[in-house]
Amino acid sequence: MKTYQQLWQSLTPLYDAGEAQAIVRTVLDVEYGMTLTDIICGKVNELSSDEGRNLEEIITRLQNGEPVQYVLGKADFAGRTFHVEPGVLIPRPETAELCQWIVETQKENWENVEEIIRKEFNISPDVAFEDINIFKEKGWFKRKYSRLRFLIKVLHSYKKARHSKLASPRPRIIDLGTGSGCIAITLSLDIPDSEVLGIDISDSACNVATKNAKQLASRAIFKNVDIFDLLEMCKTNREDHFKADIIVSNPPYICEKEKADMEKNVLDYEPDLALFVPDEDPLKFYRAIAEFASLELRSWGMLYFEINPLYEKETREMLEGFGFKNIETKEDAFGKKRMMRAMK
Repeated sequence: MKTYQQLWQSLTPLYDAGEAQAIVRTVLDVEYGMTLTDIICGKVNELSSDEGRNLEEIITRLQNGEPVQYVLGKADFAGRTFHVEPGVLIPRPETAELCQWIVETQKENWENVEEIIRKEFNISPDVAFEDINIFKEKGWFKRKYSRLRFLIKVLHSYKKARHSKLASPRPRIIDLGTGSGCIAITLSLDIPDSEVLGIDISDSACNVATKNAKQLASRAIFKNVDIFDLLEMCKTNREDHFKADIIVSNPPYICEKEKADMEKNVLDYEPDLALFVPDEDPLKFYRAIAEFASLELRSWGMLYFEINPLYEKETREMLEGFGFKNIETKEDAFGKKRMMRAMK
C-alpha cells in the first residue's frame, strides 16, 4: 500500500502539490473516515486488502483527470452535500454565493416591509387587511392597489412567523437549468414555505436533482423541459401561467473561444450542454430566460443570473430591453462580476 505522500505525489502531473494533497485528504475522509491526524499517524497503511484495492481504483481515475466529485459521487455546496455524477455540472462556490444573495434579499424584503409601506403609500403599516378596500374606492389604479394588498399580506405573514428564519407568503421560485438541483434545493431549505420548481432539459439531471431533494428533505420538484419549448408554451398559451416571485438561473455562458483557458478535467468530464454557448450568440440562454421572466414573474418579482463577466454590459442592456429595472451586478469572492439581479 502506498503512503499518503506517495498517493498525492502521483497526482502532481495534473495538480499542484497543495491541490493534490487536498484531493487525497478528501478521498480518505469521505471513503474511509480518516481525519488529518489519522493520515499523519499512517492509518493509510492499515487499510484492508479490499479497501486498498478500492483506493487504488480511485487514484487511477483521479490520475486520468476525472474530477474527485464524480469519483466520489459527492460535492459540497452551501453547507450541504449533494450527489453528483457525469451529466450534471459540479456545483461551484460562486453559485452558492448567488443563493446567499437571494436568501439575504428575501430576508431584507420581509423585514423592511413596514418601511416600504410607509414610503410607497404614506400610510400606517398597521392598517388591517380587510380595511384596504377603501383605497380601491379612492380610485387607486389596479397595480398600486394590488401592490398594497400583497405587502399587507406579507407583513401579516411575517408577524405570525417572526420566530422563523424568514417569513413570506409562500414565495414561488423557478430555477431554470437546475442540474443537480443545488440552487433549487438550497433555496427551498433556506427560504421556509417557499414553493420551488427546478427545470432542466436533461432527464438524467432531473433524476439526480430529485434524488438530492429526497436525501436533503427538500420539497423542491423538478421537470424535464427545454427552456426554449417552455418559452413558446408560455407565449402561445397565456392561460397556463407559472407566475413566480423569483426566477433564477445559472445557464450555459462559456463561449467556445474560452475553452483554451479551461482546465482539461472540466473539458473532458463535465457536460458541454451545461457549459458552452456559441461564440456568435453568448446571450442565447439569457435572452430566452429574460423573456420567460418578463411573462411569468409577478410585478416586483426578481430575476437572478449567474453571468459571464465578459458580457456583463451586454446582459444588463438585454434586461433593460425587456423592461427590467433596478438592475444590479455583484462580484464574487474572486472580485469578478459574476451575479446579476433585476426587478420586473
